[in-house]
Amino acid sequence: MNPLMAATLGAVAGLGLLLIVNGVRGRPVLPTRSRVFGRRVSQETVLAVSLVALLVGIGVLTLTGWPVAAFGAAVATLAIPRSFGARQEQRRYITRTNAIAAWSELVRDNMAGAAGLEQALQAGVTVAPPAIAPELQRFSINLERGSLIDALGTLGRDLDHPSGDLVVAALISAARGEARELGPLLGRLASATRADSRMRERVEVGRARIRTSARIVVITTALTIAFLWVFARDLLGAYNTVAGQLWLCVVAAIFVIGGWTLRRFAGFHMPDRFQSRRHDPAAVPTMEWS
Repeated sequence: MNPLMAATLGAVAGLGLLLIVNGVRGRPVLPTRSRVFGRRVSQETVLAVSLVALLVGIGVLTLTGWPVAAFGAAVATLAIPRSFGARQEQRRYITRTNAIAAWSELVRDNMAGAAGLEQALQAGVTVAPPAIAPELQRFSINLERGSLIDALGTLGRDLDHPSGDLVVAALISAARGEARELGPLLGRLASATRADSRMRERVEVGRARIRTSARIVVITTALTIAFLWVFARDLLGAYNTVAGQLWLCVVAAIFVIGGWTLRRFAGFHMPDRFQSRRHDPAAVPTMEWS
């Protein structure tokens, strides 16, 4: 047996033994919640993807006998869901941003025919944008059970969105009589929120081109290696040695650095939130960056 393959199989066997020991002792191997995939997912999802990555790595190792290629294939399998998760998070942010802008305009328009701010907010719940409808429905329930200011504070936490913080802060100030001309203020906030959404959509178009180019490079490289493996395996014989595996590590490191750099520049970063928070029950809320 190839010494490299024997060493890799021994490492896999050791990992399996470690998992068995932790399972018998009842100790968790993975966190119950994780952000490995760009969003919070369950332990079962993390375990399923990890098992798939392990099977892919074992398959590549069995086919090629290259431990470095097997490890790289496993890491690439783990990275695929994270890439899709980041894009989904970006689309979700843009959708919720547009929904908050539409809700702000809806509240502004309802104030013209409503008896007060509370009635205008309640009227906007029934026709709320789908992206934030669950949060507004909870707000309606909280409003029936408590005060308007407390319900708005809970709504800001539920929305968990920088633009939502600004709108909720304006509504809280109006509910306390500290803000005048709430309608024009909500209109300006809605315009600024839509501008933020349009800006991010334009940025996302540019990032999509970069991601497409990166996929083309990776797929072309993988297809080239597969073609050589099937039709010209002798050209890849150099990688069967220890020195060949070390050079393959260099190639893999270049791909890893390139992928990390691409993700760093094309990743999605949430803006800082602007919250209205009360330090004690009798204190007036202060606006803070968080």
